[in-house]
Amino acid sequence: MARKIIIDTDPGQDDAVAILLALASAEVEVLGLTAVAGNVPLELTAKNARIVAELAGRPDVPVFAGCDRPMKQPLVTAEHVHGKTGLDGPAMDEPQMPLQDKDAVDFIIDTLRDEPAGSVTLCPMGPLTNIATAFMRAPDIVERVQEIILMGGAYFEVGNITPAAEFNIYVDPEAAEIVFKCGRPIVVMPLDVTHKALTTAPRVQAFRDLGTRPGTMVAEWTDFFERFDKEKYGSAGAPLHDPCVIAYLIRPDLFHGRHINVEIEVTSPLTRGMTVADWWGVTDREKNALFIGDLDADGFFELLTERIGRL
Repeated sequence: MARKIIIDTDPGQDDAVAILLALASAEVEVLGLTAVAGNVPLELTAKNARIVAELAGRPDVPVFAGCDRPMKQPLVTAEHVHGKTGLDGPAMDEPQMPLQDKDAVDFIIDTLRDEPAGSVTLCPMGPLTNIATAFMRAPDIVERVQEIILMGGAYFEVGNITPAAEFNIYVDPEAAEIVFKCGRPIVVMPLDVTHKALTTAPRVQAFRDLGTRPGTMVAEWTDFFERFDKEKYGSAGAPLHDPCVIAYLIRPDLFHGRHINVEIEVTSPLTRGMTVADWWGVTDREKNALFIGDLDADGFFELLTERIGRL
């Protein structure tokens, strides 16, 4: 039976690849795409989510617009990485499918109430504003969540938007604090693992060699956004952060991590948004997350290429 998921997203080229992977995989049933402000403002993330759904040939998957700003601070965006549209690189058609009238937060609440308890997994790939807002607005839904698998945070890799903080957590640390304290099972894909999922030249060429529009788009998206990371980190390619979330759902055997305590720093101006991950178990704080530290990168890209080749 396919696992029911809601993808909460701020596309972003790597978000787009993650959505394509999910929509190409029978192991998951995407109940909806909920857009949040993050990499670019909400108007663009909601548009980009529809572009990607149409690229996958799935205009039946509903897209909802959610929160347009963090809970307590101004929005920080990442056009310096993803371009002014969030999907810069190849030319993009305007989406034809409609944006749903219902707010994304209401969709999350209603879906968790309507589906059997413990049957829906939340897959956030951007700031956690939509998820936290839903939990605050409707506390009864929290216990109905099967699992939360998210991209965010870091330990050894520390920060990519400040010296201490990863982008998704930094944009809305108050929301992240709510989610990490919710008491449901959480799996975290931090920079420590996503920085091992690098788009090397042969891996990008494999997407291009599929000879399909989705394959070509993935190759051209990575051609665009890897310029930033290659210059910043001196690496052979760019990390494909968000597809790790979906790959874990499909092939958890590709990933390895530890069940640890993770706290979110929300007060210090120096380390605000930091994921304080007790990797070595030096405190007695309760373990609240499976923090992933490693993956089989070749297996990960083989899965991505094979599944995107199905579209």
